[in-house]
Amino acid sequence: MANMSVQLVAVERRLWSGEATTVVAQTTEGEIGILPGHEPLLGQLVEGGVVTITTPDHETVTAAVHGGFLSVTDEVVSILAESAELAHEIDIARARQEAEGADEQARTRARTRLRVAGQSV
Repeated sequence: MANMSVQLVAVERRLWSGEATTVVAQTTEGEIGILPGHEPLLGQLVEGGVVTITTPDHETVTAAVHGGFLSVTDEVVSILAESAELAHEIDIARARQEAEGADEQARTRARTRLRVAGQSV
């Protein structure tokens, strides 16, 4: 199977880059799946969305993504997020605490982080 180059970048750092067989992301137009050879496109990522990347070794990279853009060119997928966290980096205790907070945006981000970390919301 063909592969594509993928970069997952947040404002503050590069979270992941490498070869992938699929990318699934939540955009303002709905969930989209990208395979190698996909038509070029630019999509806006939703606040509190999830991005899932599958590598050629069948490993899955999952991230909580908050805003930004998805860009697809001939062989490259760039996920440019305002902020993002990989599943294994999420502080579950902090996310649970923030999920109970007064700020709606912070609650949305916290709930997404909990889902990505495999926790019930």
